[in-house]
Amino acid sequence: MSLRDKQKASDRLERRNSQGISRAVLRHLRMAPRKIRLVVDLIRGKNVEEALNVLAFNQKDAAIPVIKVIKSAIANAEDLKKSNVDKLYIKTVFVDEGQTWRRWLTRAMGRATRIRKRTSHITVVLGER
Repeated sequence: MSLRDKQKASDRLERRNSQGISRAVLRHLRMAPRKIRLVVDLIRGKNVEEALNVLAFNQKDAAIPVIKVIKSAIANAEDLKKSNVDKLYIKTVFVDEGQTWRRWLTRAMGRATRIRKRTSHITVVLGER
């Protein structure tokens, strides 16, 4: 490994640590970002255990992928072995709009209507208190 590669790796590690203890991203989820943001707003800034409890009893379908992303971020934090899992909290969580699939629905008199099937990217960053 050259000196330049080592510098790039340390820069990446510093960027990741400046953002939080660990991070997890779910990309191209076939659900509209507007619906996921309703669920994500409930857990922002809470302890990880409390956030998982809130999501477990939430009736919205978007809670299931958000739980999976949080558990992935927890596993990433355990792999780093720099943090105590009991002290983790959700530092940042956001939902970006992904690629939109465009489909066509046939209508009367030879016309067509566009159907937009939206996708989402969920990012969870955990911090330690």
